[in-house]
Amino acid sequence: MTLAEFRASLTNAKPPSLPPLLVALWHDATGDWDAAHRVAQEIEDEAGAWVHAYLHRKEGDLGNAAYWYRRAGRAVATAALEEEWETIVAELLAQ
Repeated sequence: MTLAEFRASLTNAKPPSLPPLLVALWHDATGDWDAAHRVAQEIEDEAGAWVHAYLHRKEGDLGNAAYWYRRAGRAVATAALEEEWETIVAELLAQ
């Protein structure tokens, strides 16, 4: 799936059949932060921590976000939220 196809799927009623972290980011982009967070917090690898960090940054909980960025082995993001979302989605789609 391409980034453009992923974006196009955001108008669907349900997320496409994708790995959990992409489903979490799909929920986030469709306005369901809680569903996104529920999925992300179940993934205990660095990619899960990155998505978790992004979600807490979006929520405005910067202290918690910083913790998750450290767990992800990444610097705290300073780019616009939309830019970070796109970067994460693109990286996950490339895996």
